[in-house]
Amino acid sequence: MPHASPLDPDMPVDEIMRRWPRTIAVMIRHDMLCIGCPIGGFHTVADACREHGVAEAVFMAELEAAIAG
Repeated sequence: MPHASPLDPDMPVDEIMRRWPRTIAVMIRHDMLCIGCPIGGFHTVADACREHGVAEAVFMAELEAAIAG
């Protein structure tokens, strides 16, 4: 049975980085300027991917891998 991800693309990126600090490396790898961004508490994964031109499905997979360790 597949494991359900705790990650939701509608979560604010700031919350994701606070809950799972390993995800910060994923943001940096994609040149996302979300770390310390004043709108990180409001910007969702979907918003950030759209703003930075990153494929959401790929990015989500990388975030989930970082969360899983």
